[in-house]
Amino acid sequence: MKEGFKVRRSLALATALSTGFVPALAQAASHDDEVTALRREMREMQRQMREEIHVLQARIARDEGRAVPAAAGHEAGGAPHVVHAHRWAGGPLPTIGEAQGPAATQRPRTDAETRLITPEGPIPSWAEIRAATARDETVHVGGMQIGFPAGRPTISSEDGAYSFSIGLTAQEDIGGFIGAGPKRGETNGNFNKLTENARRLRLYFSWRYKDWVANVTPEFGSSSVDGSVSLFEANANYTGLRHTTLTVGYFQPRMEEESAERASSFEFLERPTIIDLVRNLAGGVARFSVGGEHYENRWQAAAYFTGQKFGDRSKDTTITDSQTGAVARIVGRPYVSKDIDVHVGAGATSAFKVNQNSSGRNYTFSDNMEVPLGETSLLTSGALTNVSQIWAAGPQLAFRWRHFLLKGEYYHVGVERGRNAGASPLPSLNFDGWYVAANYTLFGRGRGYNVKTGAFTTPGVEHDFDPAHDYWGALELSGRWSVTDLSDVANQGGVGINGDQQTVWAGGLNWYPNQHFKFMLDFDHFIVTRSKGVSGGVDLLGRTGNAVAGRVQATF
Repeated sequence: MKEGFKVRRSLALATALSTGFVPALAQAASHDDEVTALRREMREMQRQMREEIHVLQARIARDEGRAVPAAAGHEAGGAPHVVHAHRWAGGPLPTIGEAQGPAATQRPRTDAETRLITPEGPIPSWAEIRAATARDETVHVGGMQIGFPAGRPTISSEDGAYSFSIGLTAQEDIGGFIGAGPKRGETNGNFNKLTENARRLRLYFSWRYKDWVANVTPEFGSSSVDGSVSLFEANANYTGLRHTTLTVGYFQPRMEEESAERASSFEFLERPTIIDLVRNLAGGVARFSVGGEHYENRWQAAAYFTGQKFGDRSKDTTITDSQTGAVARIVGRPYVSKDIDVHVGAGATSAFKVNQNSSGRNYTFSDNMEVPLGETSLLTSGALTNVSQIWAAGPQLAFRWRHFLLKGEYYHVGVERGRNAGASPLPSLNFDGWYVAANYTLFGRGRGYNVKTGAFTTPGVEHDFDPAHDYWGALELSGRWSVTDLSDVANQGGVGINGDQQTVWAGGLNWYPNQHFKFMLDFDHFIVTRSKGVSGGVDLLGRTGNAVAGRVQATF
């Protein structure tokens, strides 16, 4: 209260000077020979005072906003009105010139400000940018604004119409496999006892003109074996419609709750296997997409028409007819309170046709054991030939009670086969997969819900790691059970080639010392049934094993 009174008194004094004393002084000196120089000096004084007033107003708005409890007030519909700090480029807008050291760490944050910075959107509209800029302290240099919203180096014009920013996601994994040796009569495969992998190394370049935004993000990491360079996204977006983003270009459309969380917010190192399989049918990273998404406080919907992935034709120069497909998702929050959050929804995807190359239209489902260390993929459907269409659909459910979060998704996959004249008909196939995950935040704020993405986000770090003041960041414990069954009928991949089933039990511990860094440790136990569909005779008799892997992550 004392600090607020001092700030208001300074505001009143500055306003009085700028509106009363300074003009009077200018009038008194109007007959002086140095009136021109004096007026110039007064104008400079007024400009400096206006800047000081702007800074003080920003600080008052910031401090008073943080004094309001996160769950204060209720809307007409009975749901609590949650006070959030505005988030630009996936994160809260920090204030240039804030107190540093212990004084900064002792100041409480709003709920939105405590969450991990997520540089992969959602993209704010120009109106949101202007509103945030009005409350933010930035450095003004020659008609330009320079600042670090959400830790991102950002340069913009004075009115914010033009802006350019750079972001980062860096994930380095290290770990290995224990007791994953082969059974008698089969080969070992690649299961390193200790290895490293740069999982994601993304630089986000974003350019804005008002409500038009262009994103280009090169990828220097890899899904399992680093050393390659690719593209994560390259797209154009329009954000001028209320709570809506329209996108065209190489993009990652998201139909599952797990994917909507964004990679930097995962509970575990990787998504459950079934999620990776269905998202790559017509979505996945760097998929050509045309569509959009819209959100409200209680629901979110998205739909995209999609084509082939970036690099498909360079990897396979015999492609003569590119893939087309679609991705759709709708989710809602039927019940929300301070302690409870219920999420329900459904996602669907379809590859109307897969890429056609010199061998025809073929597709193989295959994935690792949810550990991204370059290991041999034991789960497979076998190579499926003459594929006319693949689709997947299923529900997604989640329930949060205070610091505890329980969620799960189920997807059914259908594979339709072609009917070639004179050839024996191939059977259509049906596969299934699901997961159930539980999460508990040991200290820090529990996982929260992001209405813009329709998914849960990371625990909240109320105070940066500072043991001297008994601040430890946030810590969460997670467990997950996932099953994926790619075995439907005998000889589905050719004579003697059958699919298999994979079960993974996983436990994880994640520590967040602040909003930009995350440390993860996972333990996985996997069980895979026998299959001749894995190349090299690796999984003829089935395989079980364990993996331990950790990750260091930085985002801004």
